Amino acid sequence: MSRRDKKSPSVCTDLPLDNADICNKLHLLRQLLKSCFGPTGRLKQVHNNIGGHVVTTSTSSVLLPAITSSQPFINLIKTSILNHVSRFSDCGLFAAVLCLSLIEHATRSGLRGGAAIRVNKHLLGLCTSYLQREDCGCKIKLDFCSTHSAVALARSVISSKPACALTEPEALHVSTLTVRAFLLTVPCQSPGDVTLGKTVTVCVEGHPVLNSAVFPGLLVDAPDVLLVGLSDPLRVVLFSASLAGDLAELGDGTIDVHPGADTDLQILDQLLELGKRVVRDEVKLCVCQKVVHPVLQHYLKGHGVVVMERLGLALMEPLAQLTGAQPVATLHTTIPATAYGKVRDLSVKQFGSKTMLHLHPTGESSICTMILCHRNETMLSELKVACQKAEHVLRLTLREPSALLGGGCTETHLAAYVRHESMKEVLETVSALGCSKTEHLRGVDAFCHSLESVAAALQHDGGDSFMDLTHAHHWTHPADHMKGHVVEESSGVCGCGLMESSPNQKWTYLNTNYPPFSPAPLSREAAVRPRVLDSFTAKLNALQVAVETANLALDVRYLIQDIN
Repeated sequence: MSRRDKKSPSVCTDLPLDNADICNKLHLLRQLLKSCFGPTGRLKQVHNNIGGHVVTTSTSSVLLPAITSSQPFINLIKTSILNHVSRFSDCGLFAAVLCLSLIEHATRSGLRGGAAIRVNKHLLGLCTSYLQREDCGCKIKLDFCSTHSAVALARSVISSKPACALTEPEALHVSTLTVRAFLLTVPCQSPGDVTLGKTVTVCVEGHPVLNSAVFPGLLVDAPDVLLVGLSDPLRVVLFSASLAGDLAELGDGTIDVHPGADTDLQILDQLLELGKRVVRDEVKLCVCQKVVHPVLQHYLKGHGVVVMERLGLALMEPLAQLTGAQPVATLHTTIPATAYGKVRDLSVKQFGSKTMLHLHPTGESSICTMILCHRNETMLSELKVACQKAEHVLRLTLREPSALLGGGCTETHLAAYVRHESMKEVLETVSALGCSKTEHLRGVDAFCHSLESVAAALQHDGGDSFMDLTHAHHWTHPADHMKGHVVEESSGVCGCGLMESSPNQKWTYLNTNYPPFSPAPLSREAAVRPRVLDSFTAKLNALQVAVETANLALDVRYLIQDIN
């Protein structure tokens, strides 16, 4: 078919980072994401002009998909960050803000793109090798003999989402529940390869957060279930095929129907024959992923079988894992004995207007249910996302039982470490990187200022951010303190909560020049524990993603867009 309008040529933009419009959009995105960062971040409401759901959030995994842009640079950064978040759940905003800061500082410094990329790669290598060292000053080992570190890690993830609107007791309660749910999904007595279980989250709107709870086993909606005289253990059958009796459920192919035959009656007879087999095999719980025919339901209930329908695909796997049942996918074969599962007991629990059937496992099970309560839908939705992220972060600690100091202390510590290490063997370094001393110095300044900018982004109330010149931890002052100089006798603790201020400390504002120094290690007293922690695995990957994505953007020479 011929085109009615002549096709327009593609638009080619030379050196896109020299384009003022593109740089303004990147700066706007940085300001947008920076304002969401941390526990006091500002919420964003995203709404499409043509209607639809209003999204209220500060979480990168919710906010970024809701933002649409025709600018390829923004879509490149979005895709990169969302890919990181899909794999590691945490540190999405850290990666995005750092990436955009690196691009902005590199373009402002006047560095050649190639020189900036090489310096960034070199400094990234310095950071990653330092973070993986045993004597790293901003990393701690997690002790699984105590739940304190695990709760602190979970609480740091959950408290960083202001849309959850949690009080201190509520945040501690939900964090403790998240750790308990995580521990319930780790099998205790499984030889060989360990398969982690699953936490099923059930949301209850309109109830206090402190009513939230975690239960071993599975809780499912069952408003009409009546339990009468059930002995334990109970045999379970699980159907993934529909038991509604529709012809469409019989599968693909041609169906031959004899004249005068009543297909509905024949299918119902087949369903009742299936019901007789279930009763004959002494099944006490029949669960169907889809719909169960009312006549079959009546027959089964009349013979003391508890019937649950419309379970949904999401609950099929955890239910099969809990009971040991194998889902039956067809009605045309005899149910093998190995397809049946067991539960120890059934009980009914009430949560507000929800009536839930509690399936108790026969032995040790790695399936549990978290009941999350909150005052309204928006807070509840954000809390569910935060708890799922926190549990994923806890799972990452099983491979690497370490955490990084939170509250901006890792960023300032790394910045000070990079500045100090970059002053060593400068001639060899610039020769290997193929740049001048000036370019190397500008690249180091841009990299360190970017790290410090991420720490400073945690402050949203007009206060000041600075670091001590001994351990290079991050500190803040409220907006009403005296400007023009750093208060020598500060009070309080650093961002991670590991350090208390002392009269002899020296300070410097972030993003200002200071003499390079090697951050001194802290004495690790058992009584002093950090209050804010970040996932080591997630943050290390986020650091790599941020630098690599920034380098990719800096390396783009032409931007070609098809505008048809």
